[in-house]
Amino acid sequence: MKSAIIIGGGFGGLTTGALLAREGMDVTVIEKNHHIGGGLQSFCRDGIDFETGMHILGGFNEGDTVYRIFDYIGILDRLRLKRSDSDCMDQITYLSPTATTPASATTPASATTPASATTPADSSAGHPITYRIPQGRAAFTEALCRYFPAERDGIAAYVEALYQMADEVDFFNLRPADNFFKVHSDRFMQPVDEFIAGFVSDPRLQDLLAYMNPMYGGVRHQTPAYIHALINVLYIKGQFHFIGRSQHMAEELARVITEHGGRVISGDAVTAVEVEDKHATAVVTAQGKRLTADYVINTLHPQQLFDLLPEGALSKAYITRLSEAPLTYSAFILYIVFKPESFPYINHTCYLQDDYGLVWSHGDYDDATWPRGMMYITPPTENQGPWAQRMTVNCIMPWAQVAQWADTRVGHRGADYEAWKHRLAERIIDKMEKLYPGFRDKVQTYIAASPLTIRDYYGSPCGALYGYQKDAHDPARTMVMPVTKIPNLLLSGQCVNLHGICGVPLTAINTAEVIFGTNTIINKINAHAAHS
Repeated sequence: MKSAIIIGGGFGGLTTGALLAREGMDVTVIEKNHHIGGGLQSFCRDGIDFETGMHILGGFNEGDTVYRIFDYIGILDRLRLKRSDSDCMDQITYLSPTATTPASATTPASATTPASATTPADSSAGHPITYRIPQGRAAFTEALCRYFPAERDGIAAYVEALYQMADEVDFFNLRPADNFFKVHSDRFMQPVDEFIAGFVSDPRLQDLLAYMNPMYGGVRHQTPAYIHALINVLYIKGQFHFIGRSQHMAEELARVITEHGGRVISGDAVTAVEVEDKHATAVVTAQGKRLTADYVINTLHPQQLFDLLPEGALSKAYITRLSEAPLTYSAFILYIVFKPESFPYINHTCYLQDDYGLVWSHGDYDDATWPRGMMYITPPTENQGPWAQRMTVNCIMPWAQVAQWADTRVGHRGADYEAWKHRLAERIIDKMEKLYPGFRDKVQTYIAASPLTIRDYYGSPCGALYGYQKDAHDPARTMVMPVTKIPNLLLSGQCVNLHGICGVPLTAINTAEVIFGTNTIINKINAHAAHS
């Protein structure tokens, strides 16, 4: 029986551990926080549970990639998920558009009653305008064509290109392949904004087609089109939200590990990885444990791993490249508890922007105008009725805005930090008040989290939401393989390959197959699906 120590008990560490344990390995997962889960962690305020991350889920339709992975691991039937509305998976609102909007678009739904119907909007500039995007390839395409009939041919070609690009990636589709990094189409590494502009000319439509940007940290002229394609295809197929606590997914993954003889240790950080003769021999923890295994698998950000290794264990060039590679932006998050029966439950994801033309500048911070955009959801609870109990509002924010408090710790950041958070939280409430008059009176309480919170709870340097910032012009700069120059030291997590609900499990498979052989896990997943 081979053994593995996994550093980090977040989504990546637990999924990797569950796969290895299921294959018969003796697995030990070590998490520095008292609660496992990373971005799956939940917390409770006023008796209401909130997710810290992983707010929107894709890939859970029967037969989809994520569905097959977690069915194979053995937790799919234990996950509590709610599907978004089929006729509106996403709602995108421009609060004060300066450009004339398509006459077929609508104003936002009323927040004074649980009704979901919308009313016709004045199509002149300056009035809030909302686009309702349904799930499913055909419905998604047709909805965009109704909003922009003059762009029908371009929209159809654009959606076709999305699906073709996603189909190029065998790994994304759980198809056995000899090499994930194969020769791709010319569009694959094209900057995503240029990719979109190659199909449609209306700048409003170009902006709208990029509305999922906050799901992958897109940057103009830089982010490769394939990232955009994989994320869009994943969610166009259908979106889901956790019911109640996202923490239960982490607990189910931990259950798989322990039921197969493994261990999940929380509240103890790894402080060193011992290396001799290019072999990881042991890990040492803050509580004085010294643990040995055949493999050590790091799911933390590579920068954090480098601090654990002895000098010279890895090449300076490798360490410098991954230490200096740019990270994706972070976020300021507001968690709201509503007064009873005051705000309607919305069974889809909502995006808000002040105007067209801002979708590629989420990472730019201007204190006078922040937040110019946000994403908000009302996560479902058990036995969800017509009224929302809670709301989560995500506003993109660069790390620089909290750098002055970088050396502080949770609960001890000082009065100036708390005042800053309160000021920005009130701005978000003001923005929601413009969209939903009377919103402020419906709020019972709220709590705010900053990039510092994300850094400390996720273990992500600078609170980066999606690991490294991919660059269409220099893909090698942020390329991270699951293998290192130390043969038994492997990598997993969102900084390897892809991020998110689909990317992290795929990376876990990639890492597991370093041990068991290319396509071994994928073939077993597909065989299991064929007999289910």
